[in-house]
This record gives sequence, structure tokens and C-alpha cells, in this order.
Amino acid sequence: MSFLSLLIQNPVYFFVLAALLLYSVIVHEVAHGWVALRFGDDTARRQGRLTLNPFNHIDPVGTLMLFVAGFGWARPVPVNYGRLRYARLALFCVSLAGCLANVLIAVCGIIVLRSPLAEMNPGLTAGLVLLVRINIILAAFNLIPIPPLDGSRILMSVLSPPAQERLARVEPYGFFILAFLLFTGALNPVIGIMEQLIYGGIGVLLGAG
Repeated sequence: MSFLSLLIQNPVYFFVLAALLLYSVIVHEVAHGWVALRFGDDTARRQGRLTLNPFNHIDPVGTLMLFVAGFGWARPVPVNYGRLRYARLALFCVSLAGCLANVLIAVCGIIVLRSPLAEMNPGLTAGLVLLVRINIILAAFNLIPIPPLDGSRILMSVLSPPAQERLARVEPYGFFILAFLLFTGALNPVIGIMEQLIYGGIGVLLGAG
């Protein structure tokens, strides 16, 4: 069943899934701005982007893709990297913040799933399973080191200046590279590995072994 067909076949499920997707992406972006603020850049705050109000974050194309394809994006939160203190550490932390926010949401969802509350409410269980899955996928995808994904900036934070420049030159073509790799399925194994690493980390964190 395609994502858009859910609107006809199961509209409640469709809107629950769309809301979970939308807010997972928004939290991801807000996390970037919040950490940037901690390192001295208040650009996101001044532009009203440190909020969960969806209208402050919606990207028309990203929202359309959300409803058509089941994945999408929000407008990137602006970060002025030149204003950040401790440049390399700040770049690493700001870039990683969005993925960590998604992992934290997934961890919270898993904790509630293990509680008696979820056992007594099948609807809540289904929603939480979706929430966990969506956020793990978002984190795994964004950790891929291809510009403009967060993984590329995380990598950039540990590269030498010449290597940073070479990676930055790829960014104008990054969207097309990602689209091609996604269309051909070449990224699926990479995303799968990232997901397993994240699930493994969560398992260790929660004492699941």
C-alpha cells in the first residue's frame, strides 16, 4: 500500500502517520538551532525557528513529498557557523543534534512501549511503534556523509581544511546524488547498517544487551 493511498483506505492512520513524520522532522531541525544557540549563534531564535509551530518550518516541496511519498523535510534551521564558539566542536555538536533528537524520541517511545500503559492500549502501541521506526529511519538517513545531510557536516568537523573544501564542493550536487542513490536502492544497505547501529546503541542504553 502506497503512502498516499492510505488517505483513501485508512484516513485516520494516514493523518497520524503524517503528523508523526512532520513533527519528527521539525524536532530534528529545532535541535540544530537550539544547540547552535548554546554555542553562541542566535540566528534561529531571531528568525523564530526555535518553536514547534509547524507553520514556522514547513517547506512546500518537502511537505508535498511527505504526503505523496511518505518522506519529506522541513526548511533547514539557519545556522551562522561563523558565529559559533569552538568551531570544530560546535560544527560536530550542531550537526549531530538533529539525529540525536530523533534517537531520543525513539528511546522515549521504546520506554513507553515497555510500560503497562502500552499493553492496555493497542492504538497507542501502534502509534509508538510508528514513532520509533520513523525516528530511527530519520536519524539513520541523516547520518549518511553525503552533503547536505548532517553526516557530511559531522565528517567535515574532523577533516582537514583542504578535505573540508573538497567535500563542500560536492554540496551543490548532493540532492541529485542522493536522489539517484535512493532511486537505485544503493543507499538501502547503508541505511540498514546505520539503523542497526542505532538500535544496538539504544539496546545498550536501555540495558537490553
